[in-house]
Amino acid sequence: MSDPRIRTLTIKTGVVKRLAKEKVTYETEAAKQRERIQKLKEQGKDVHDIKKQEEVLQESLMMVPDCQRRLAKAFDDLKKILETEQDLKDTETYVEAENILRDAEKQLPKEGDVLLC
Repeated sequence: MSDPRIRTLTIKTGVVKRLAKEKVTYETEAAKQRERIQKLKEQGKDVHDIKKQEEVLQESLMMVPDCQRRLAKAFDDLKKILETEQDLKDTETYVEAENILRDAEKQLPKEGDVLLC
């Protein structure tokens, strides 16, 4: 791995992979928090407790658009590198980067999606 381009490709691939995972984690956390709030309401718990849990939910929801923005930027950076470094196409690192891009693309906001802020 003496080629600095491979090192850069490895780092950029790791960033995209981490950000995609982070976005999924926040979305999952928000879904669980919604369920928790619903259970508290059904159990007739204290309004203050419910309000605090709703604040926690809002914090998780605020992180999703931030993750999407960072992921979109990292995705574009990695995609540009793959386009410019076609001579590395036969390396394992390049193939892994392509696979990560394919997986991460599912986490990018679609045309017409509204980012929650």
